[in-house]
Amino acid sequence: MAEAGVGSVAAAQARGRRGPGARSAVTRLAPPPAATAAPRAPHRPARWALAALAALLLLTAVAAACVGAAGVAPADALGAIAARVTGDASPLDAIGDAIVVDLRVPRILAACAVGAGLAIVGVVMQALVRNPLADPYLLAVSSGASVGAVLVLVSGVALLLPVAAFGGALLALLATLGLAGAAGGATPTRTVLSGVVVAAAASAVVSLVIFWRADGDAYREILAWLLGSLASASWQSAPVALAGVALALPLLASGRMLDALALGDAAAGALGVDVRRTRSTLLVACALVTGALVSVSGAIGFVGLVVPHAVRLLVGANHARLLPAAALAGALVLLVADTVARAAFDPRELPVGIVTALLGAPAFAALMLTGRVRA
Repeated sequence: MAEAGVGSVAAAQARGRRGPGARSAVTRLAPPPAATAAPRAPHRPARWALAALAALLLLTAVAAACVGAAGVAPADALGAIAARVTGDASPLDAIGDAIVVDLRVPRILAACAVGAGLAIVGVVMQALVRNPLADPYLLAVSSGASVGAVLVLVSGVALLLPVAAFGGALLALLATLGLAGAAGGATPTRTVLSGVVVAAAASAVVSLVIFWRADGDAYREILAWLLGSLASASWQSAPVALAGVALALPLLASGRMLDALALGDAAAGALGVDVRRTRSTLLVACALVTGALVSVSGAIGFVGLVVPHAVRLLVGANHARLLPAAALAGALVLLVADTVARAAFDPRELPVGIVTALLGAPAFAALMLTGRVRA
């Protein structure tokens, strides 16, 4: 006790010698007041990345309208589009005007819409199930859409393709969520396993229908749809893809909830998130968006898987910044892939799903080898 008292007295004397204006060791080690403003710094690179992606997407869209078997100058392509809107005379002849405005522009819009929607859904799915391999097709939505599409194509009523594909996607979603609920609740693991089961069953049905009924033109149409293609994009089908993106817009506002869910169910619950309701709502929204998109393009792989991981390198893991950046990057990637698919191998056209796989597989391998993707 005496030693403690002596120590206290010595400490008080030391403080007295330093005087009231002197700084303690703790104070000397504290950061300067200006450092408290630092948290705003990480937002600046994200804003620059968003601006760069938007500008690059716009330039790529103009180039896509000009590239093809019939080359068009950028000024003429933009003039033809403006003339169609305003009703003025087009700088191109009737054939050139139809190629640009009636064939290429709706295809560009569909590619941007599908790419943006798949990338957004990929980000959300990876956060919901906390799995780096999650993509928009995790809930067997594409497999269900394939069943509806194949049944319509072998029946010869291709006009009902978008409706049948979307209906098949919804049935697959209901089957997946129903199986997960019957197994004890739609936890991330049960949801993934249920999706695998339903996808396997749907794939078996598709294979059976193709083996039993498909021949000639129907077989080629089915193969193109299963590989993913935007060749049939038109002013009638492009609005369906744009509607899918409209359904995805509310997902852009889910950044805070996704940040919480990415920490785990317990942490999200402690932060006030209704985990079960939020996960179910977002899963249904993702399935609806994916169903609308694949009804136009078929199952295009790797966009919803690779783009979210790549964009995280630019803007970080904060979902409020990641979601819009992924939408722009997804639109850009699919637009580039579709332009390559239709123009690089002229007069033949590749299904765009082949191009995205050729680009996406090495890109995902590079992300894995550099440690950017971790399970």
